[in-house]
Amino acid sequence: MSPEGKNLLNIVILGFGFMFMFTAFQTCGNIEQTVLKSFNSTEFHGSGYTSMAIIYGVFSASNMIAPSVVTVIGPQLSMFFSGLLYSGYIAMFIYPYTWSFYTASVLVGIGAAVLWTAQGNVLTINSTDNTIGRNSGIFWALLQFSLFFGNLYIYCAWHGHVHITDKDRQTVFISLTVISLVGCFLFFLIRKPDPEPAPSGTAESPPHAESTESCSAASSARPGLWSQALDAFVRACKMFATKEMLLLSVSIGYTGLELTFYSGVYGTCIGAMTRFGQDAKSLIGISGICIGIGEILGGSVFGMLNKCSRFGRNPVVLLGLITHYVAFFLIFLNIASDAPIAPEEGTDLQAYITPSVGVAMFSSFLLGLGDSCFNTQLLSIIGFMFRDNSAPAFAVFKFIQSIMAALAFFYSNFLLLHWQLLILVLTGFMGSVTFFMAEWTAESSRRESDYDSI
Repeated sequence: MSPEGKNLLNIVILGFGFMFMFTAFQTCGNIEQTVLKSFNSTEFHGSGYTSMAIIYGVFSASNMIAPSVVTVIGPQLSMFFSGLLYSGYIAMFIYPYTWSFYTASVLVGIGAAVLWTAQGNVLTINSTDNTIGRNSGIFWALLQFSLFFGNLYIYCAWHGHVHITDKDRQTVFISLTVISLVGCFLFFLIRKPDPEPAPSGTAESPPHAESTESCSAASSARPGLWSQALDAFVRACKMFATKEMLLLSVSIGYTGLELTFYSGVYGTCIGAMTRFGQDAKSLIGISGICIGIGEILGGSVFGMLNKCSRFGRNPVVLLGLITHYVAFFLIFLNIASDAPIAPEEGTDLQAYITPSVGVAMFSSFLLGLGDSCFNTQLLSIIGFMFRDNSAPAFAVFKFIQSIMAALAFFYSNFLLLHWQLLILVLTGFMGSVTFFMAEWTAESSRRESDYDSI
């Protein structure tokens, strides 16, 4: 197999591994607040929102050490062991206890930082400047199939259920745990990419080959390993203060806020809308499917097909912002303001219009489409601008995103829906403006370096 074919196969395997893992984890995050409200135990006092806030808070803090871990054990083992922590968190819901619930939240936060840093590194070392956009789209589309399959299962399992019984919960989470473990073992199929050939007439190794070597599992045998780990940590701290990363930080932060909204808050809102009828709980699964369709469509069009490459990334981000604004307006009209914090029985408050399941599902689709616009372009621009330091760059990316997601899960415990939407509207606008500035910087750098368009 040619080196390019091997790299593409690695990206596809990476995407499938994450698809299986996040079929389990994203489905878990989408339903856990609803499940915990239905849990019959006087000894359990956990909150799904609080758990996710802990996960993303620890995730954020752990991102500064994640590059060192990836340097020490390599990206493959990093993703495998992190995946086991994800599986343990999901398995905890089979017989949940308050102490195990929050302990698992801390552990999966640590694992998430290592997992996503390793993912960014594998994506970068298996891509060139010409293929980073395509590969980002392939990975993103495969990852978001997780929303489709997991939530389809939830819809079929819970259709017609007004209350989630212990048996319903245990059946679902046993299945999700097995699915997550399958994804963990798929990472062992990823092969080390071939180094790029050195330019003729020079003895210097290309930066890409150096990056590949430093992040392979075999790196543990090289001398000075811990100094390399320390160097990765220092580079991550320095990278955080660069002009390019500071510009991108606002748009990255926005993706963290809207990640919380579409992956946890909005599903809870739909499940709480008694005016949707007795199938409101199963509609959480349909909503997740619609989000997944939007994510897959966006990842395919703007990544795999790479239709907008000649115009740069800014039009795609602008489309994402407009799409989200339409979704936020429809949700504001269609969902009762107290839906995010309603009790297990739901809310009887009237929204601004007669609640419509069709409008709710269309809003879910728009949330997914807009999210894919932002994330595919962020993956692409970070992979291009920080190509020679991909692990620290993606660690900083996830640090910013996760700390904002933790903040959003925290305020979701008490803020009414319209205030949460207002926060998203304001940060989305600021994030888009700063992304445009960062893209203009990247375009200038590309022209000066005579790079081809991504």
